[in-house]
Amino acid sequence: MKNEDNLLIFGPTAVGKSELAVALALRLGGEIISADARAIYKDLNIGTAKPPAHLREKVPHHLIDFLDPTERYDVMRFRRDVIRAIEEIRARGKVPIVVGGSTLYISALTGTFFAGPKADPQIRQRLEAQPQEHLRQRLEEIDPEAAQRIHPNDRVRTIRALEVYELTGLPISRWHKESQVPFPYHFTKIGLTLDRRVLYERINARVDQMLAAGLLEEAKALKAKLTPEMPAYRTIGYEEIFEYLDGKTSYDEAVRLIKKHTREYAKRQIIYFKRIPEVHWIDVTRKSPGEVLEAVLAILQQLGHPT
Repeated sequence: MKNEDNLLIFGPTAVGKSELAVALALRLGGEIISADARAIYKDLNIGTAKPPAHLREKVPHHLIDFLDPTERYDVMRFRRDVIRAIEEIRARGKVPIVVGGSTLYISALTGTFFAGPKADPQIRQRLEAQPQEHLRQRLEEIDPEAAQRIHPNDRVRTIRALEVYELTGLPISRWHKESQVPFPYHFTKIGLTLDRRVLYERINARVDQMLAAGLLEEAKALKAKLTPEMPAYRTIGYEEIFEYLDGKTSYDEAVRLIKKHTREYAKRQIIYFKRIPEVHWIDVTRKSPGEVLEAVLAILQQLGHPT
């Protein structure tokens, strides 16, 4: 099996990645590795749009539903877990198919993993509201090495270090050391695009479907065990409902914000993925799932992949 036989499928939320990945795995004899930063957590089921049970029963899925939502999981651990999964899948003579939409996780696999995650306005606002003494103490706890380098009164760099840790679970000192390590496997990269208007309509409809499926009840159960500092707490679809449950907003406003924040996230995904080189793009607008599969297979055949 050639190194390039590993497949990487990405695109914005709600574009249809999971269904395509399963269809490809069935056709090629593959197994799926998730690159979703929230699907790793148990109990976050409805709001993370995990592949449904009937799809996961057809094809083995890796890096889904294995971590308690109170735990942290950093991008370097993700890289190590993907390497291990690829090696195990290839040893079985199967094709590794990585699929997901987490820009940070995709960047860790494609050689575009350099300066760290972009600023998060919500995290920044919360950190900026805290006194410097508290921020400094927190930095000394999570990253003593960075605390030695950053002056006690350097509020900007202190906040950035804490922000990176909250976003990735990785101290910024380790990030600087390890983020330049190249990923040892190459991928044939398949990117999915969809007309923006249609994508936003899908997102809005999917949020309604999540709520009808019990997202509110799932969020209520999670809120009892999560705190705002935990990454799982800051998941679109849950955080807005937590605000509603705390009486800080109305239910209708929470729903509006879930849709808005998801659309904004999809826009950020699209902008980021367009920067990745050597991607075979497929516009899935007005294509059936079967037509999308055939388009991918045609690309693989042109590249000499066994199909």
